[in-house]
Amino acid sequence: MASARDIRRRIRSIKSTQQITKAMKMVSAAKLRKAQTSVIAARPYAYKINEVLGRLVGSTEGYFHPFLEVREVKKIGLVVITGDRGLCGGFNANIIRMAEHFIADTEKEVAFVSIGKKGRDYFRRRGREIVEEYISIGDNPTFIQGKELAKRLMALYTKGVFDEIYLIYSEFRSAMSQKPVTMKLFPVEPAAEENAKDVEYIYEPSKSGVMDHLLPSYVETIVYRALLESKASEHGARMTAMSSATDNAGEIIAKLTLNLNRARQAAITTEISEIVGGAAALQ
Repeated sequence: MASARDIRRRIRSIKSTQQITKAMKMVSAAKLRKAQTSVIAARPYAYKINEVLGRLVGSTEGYFHPFLEVREVKKIGLVVITGDRGLCGGFNANIIRMAEHFIADTEKEVAFVSIGKKGRDYFRRRGREIVEEYISIGDNPTFIQGKELAKRLMALYTKGVFDEIYLIYSEFRSAMSQKPVTMKLFPVEPAAEENAKDVEYIYEPSKSGVMDHLLPSYVETIVYRALLESKASEHGARMTAMSSATDNAGEIIAKLTLNLNRARQAAITTEISEIVGGAAALQ
């Protein structure tokens, strides 16, 4: 059995760790509330623009736009959104695992646009091609950041660097539930409605003018929403992980306190035995 001094030292160490994990839990909870509000606010617009674009694409025969162009797939771009830090349970590992499964399921050449240090470091260590990387985007991504990232992805697709682009990110469901998803970004394939072709639309100023404005807006909205979903998922995963770590530390401290009491009792019993033995020897 360890000495009482060693047990006390370990208890102090674990209590210090517990204070850190508890503070991280509280910080993540505060960040999560803000991130969750942003996600909930962004979802309706993203759903609606997808719905509107799906109706219009189904009724615009003969219209051509580079974002809608389907070409022979030679190289695929994976936009992998991870965190810059760890200590968030399986959040980063689940995203990376989904990316690895994507690579295993395709015979095409795959390169990466990495968002977040964890994903970048992982794929760099394994010699994967990283075309572009974005780190330190902050805990609350702005629409400007999403728009700039979308602009770069549009350029990579229109210039032919990638023939298809997919987003891999974590969709926020609750503080304890985040689901990794893969979404096709290019070529743009909104969910077309069955009756879209039967509806006649009046375009102002023109069909091409409306679609030329709507398609980039759609891409910007999808990318921005993916950033928000990923950040909310990261904060939720970190809060849950730090909560579990705090609870586990409490359990360890309780067990160590019990061991400490046993060690103290053993030491007292030994001392009493030595005193009694010494007294008996003097008689």
